[in-house]
Amino acid sequence: MTPSARVLGVDPGSVRIGLALSDEMGFMAHPYQTLKAKGGDCLGSAPEIAAVAKEKGAGVIIIGLPRNMNGTYGPAAEKSRSLAEALKPLTEARVILWDERLTTAAATRRLQETGMDSRAQRQVIDQAAAVQILQDWLDSQSST
Repeated sequence: MTPSARVLGVDPGSVRIGLALSDEMGFMAHPYQTLKAKGGDCLGSAPEIAAVAKEKGAGVIIIGLPRNMNGTYGPAAEKSRSLAEALKPLTEARVILWDERLTTAAATRRLQETGMDSRAQRQVIDQAAAVQILQDWLDSQSST
């Protein structure tokens, strides 16, 4: 990854989509925004995600790919794959699917550790999960 190429992390959901952005050096993930899924599906939000990537200069978009604990993929993974395919013609950024097992659980635990109550967590959990997905990917890149 080149310096000043930001990375956009996406935690897709059927109600909300969490977005996170890396710093310009690609070391740290930061919460950015929560989008409402258009039409009750993350696919309808592909143009909005592509617009954020362009506006923020993201050269890579990391989309969380949920896997079951036994390694299989379910309906949510198919939606992530479909979102990735919908994004590809809308952006010049490279679109990558990334294993997101347990990211929401890890994000919830981190928010609880800050003392945030469950009602307040609902407002930011999607961004926190996107941060976890993106930071996991960024960390994997620094070790290669």
